[in-house]
Amino acid sequence: MYKKILVPIDGSPTSRLGLGEAIKLAAVMGAQLRLLHFVDPFAYVGGFESPAVFITDLLPLLREGGQTILKEGQTLAASKGVQAETVLIDDGVGRLSDLVVSQALGWPADLIVIGTHGRRGVRRVFLGSDAEQILRVAPVPVLLVRGTEEAEAGSKSAA
Repeated sequence: MYKKILVPIDGSPTSRLGLGEAIKLAAVMGAQLRLLHFVDPFAYVGGFESPAVFITDLLPLLREGGQTILKEGQTLAASKGVQAETVLIDDGVGRLSDLVVSQALGWPADLIVIGTHGRRGVRRVFLGSDAEQILRVAPVPVLLVRGTEEAEAGSKSAA
């Protein structure tokens, strides 16, 4: 029986599907959730920004967005009667998979639930797969929740 479920979330429709599944599991099992969001500021740096712009403008906006994502997830869990704590990692150091493993070991989690796009072939090669890497190195069972075509279409139209 799972008592501590770790859920990395990024605010995407696919991530929300994973969160929804984790909430269902937690409600049935009486488990606690830990929602994890990783701010990777270097993904948004083009190399032309001054350090001041990066530190005073970009990083605070990314942190604020991450806190909003976590708060929405926590509110959704609470609406279903599930307790969820949140963790925001914003130092931009390390791979997502390593950070998830560190959280899973330190908390300690019994299960990791991740929403995944389920990409195959060339798309997976070029875009990579955080979920696949987490699955490879996780110290606990991992539940991958595949995104639906509707979720994928919604994320494309929102871009």
